[in-house]
Amino acid sequence: MPDETKRKTTTSTAVKRRYNDKTYTRFYADLRNEDYAEINAFVQQKGWSKAEFIKQAYSLMKEYNK
Repeated sequence: MPDETKRKTTTSTAVKRRYNDKTYTRFYADLRNEDYAEINAFVQQKGWSKAEFIKQAYSLMKEYNK
């Protein structure tokens, strides 16, 4: 007869944190309020996340340095 116990279907916060710690690096920046507001407005208008904004800036940097 099959085991009727239910399997846990959620991932614990600790597991997610361990995965993120080994997969990602955090990027911090202190910006003036007006600079942040301008970037935030641009990001919202484009429909990007802030991570996507940084990826786009990195892409431009790589293109510039060719």
